[in-house]
Amino acid sequence: MERCILHIDMDAFFAAVEQRDHPEWRGLPVVVGAPPDRRGVVSTCSYEARKFGVRSAMPSREAYRRCPGAIFARPHMARYEAVSRQVFAILTRFTPLVEPISIDEAFMDVTGARRLFGNGREIADMLRSAIRQELTLTASVGVAHNKFLAKLASEQAKPDGVFVVPSERGALLEFIGSLEVGALWGVGKVTGETLRRAGFRSVADIRRCDPAALDRLLGVSLSARLRALSLGQDERPVETGFEEKSVSKEHTFAEDCSEYATVRDTLKDLVDEVGRRLRERGHYATVGRVKLRWSDFKTITRQAPFPAPACDDFTFRELAMRLLAAERMVKPVRLIGFGVSGLCDARQQQPSLFDTAPEDGIERRERLCRAVDSINAKIGHRAVKRVAPAPKR
Repeated sequence: MERCILHIDMDAFFAAVEQRDHPEWRGLPVVVGAPPDRRGVVSTCSYEARKFGVRSAMPSREAYRRCPGAIFARPHMARYEAVSRQVFAILTRFTPLVEPISIDEAFMDVTGARRLFGNGREIADMLRSAIRQELTLTASVGVAHNKFLAKLASEQAKPDGVFVVPSERGALLEFIGSLEVGALWGVGKVTGETLRRAGFRSVADIRRCDPAALDRLLGVSLSARLRALSLGQDERPVETGFEEKSVSKEHTFAEDCSEYATVRDTLKDLVDEVGRRLRERGHYATVGRVKLRWSDFKTITRQAPFPAPACDDFTFRELAMRLLAAERMVKPVRLIGFGVSGLCDARQQQPSLFDTAPEDGIERRERLCRAVDSINAKIGHRAVKRVAPAPKR
């Protein structure tokens, strides 16, 4: 039986949630991200704003210049995550084979679900109908026999549509061949420029070229992968064992900051937010990292392992402050960030002969942080926060 894979992508997800929750914003250009009078970028924007040339990752000031009538909204990640869980609950009604790609995007293998719900297009229509009726949001769905083609199809379906990749081989190759080489997975900015300089413009150019020439240009491994994709071949299964790999948060200063104390205090706030989000998701981290972007846009990242898997703010702050102190403030700081990775679901690990922190001390730190999380959840975000001790006299 030929596989049936769906790729579902929520339309302008963050902006759509804001428009849904603010009915007076519906039909208007909405930009989610930094305010236009602050330095920062657009996270996403509504389709009404995209008509003016606004796009993700664009500086907010540029977005305002292009669309001065846009409504700028700060991101509300907790709300988006809650809605995302509702979306995925709908997806799993049709099949347990759901592979999350991001907060608003997933692959689904509905091969075995066709006897219950119909063909791929019919299932896509039912999904979109359920999301619209229950969540007042829209989604675009691509239908194909593999993940690569389903992803291409969802791009064709946007916004609020369904696109079924043709199954007849001639029509399939014509569809893929008409796309630019950048549509192939593995072709980023650098590889794309290499291909374009060599005369490759469309996917059909990849398919028609001499394999040996492509091997010399890109290397055997990447060359073979791109040739397979140019023929519509992709055997990867839908993988349900999705694991979140990291949690991070960044802050862009309104003006380049030369005050070490301000940078340090901002980093502490970022650390506490990362800790809260990690605990909320039930994870522990094994590695922490600090990111600094100077005023000339040069960016450095420094990371180090924790002595043991951790989720408490105390451990995170100790590492973050140590990494920051090791860097000289040679230039004003434009952006500061903190993140953790190497996530796991348990704190236990093989004890070391050189452990200096007693286990019960780590547990007390964790319990205290969870208690603060609980109070803040009931009273209000950051109702309780830790402050630095007064200097000794």
